[in-house]
Amino acid sequence: MKTIILVRHGKSSWDYSVSDRDRPLKERGIIDAAKVAKGFLKNNIRIDAAYSSPANRAMHTAIIFLRTISFPLEKFTLSNTLYDFTGDEVYMFIKSLDNSEDTVLLFGHNEAFTHIANSLGNVYIDNVPTSGLVELKFDTNDWKTVVKGTTGRTLFPKLLKE
Repeated sequence: MKTIILVRHGKSSWDYSVSDRDRPLKERGIIDAAKVAKGFLKNNIRIDAAYSSPANRAMHTAIIFLRTISFPLEKFTLSNTLYDFTGDEVYMFIKSLDNSEDTVLLFGHNEAFTHIANSLGNVYIDNVPTSGLVELKFDTNDWKTVVKGTTGRTLFPKLLKE
């Protein structure tokens, strides 16, 4: 069994004249990332690896989330491939994961994460919200064989309300 957990970055700020990659989180994004992580922690899911887009807002969300769940940062990697908005690069990234990693956290962006959730999941999601978390389970032992129709999924927007 393989599992991908997609976490969209927290609410970002447009108040600064910086490049898209450098856009920071708003205070709400920081608070929401911690809330989702605390809710996620209650599920006792063992994570093998975590990867993030290098964009400031995604990376900051990842650090907040990973520290909250006490995940060892030596198992955390930045990947330019996750700075993707279509989902094509994210899909290729998933298919290239090492098979020794069964459960992987990915931190990134929309429209890519909504596209991946709908392409690989079995329930339609109109939009993965900021700080939204989607779990995709695959009945396979090989990331290369991940395709639509082989997944179950749980969306955790309720974690923001707790």
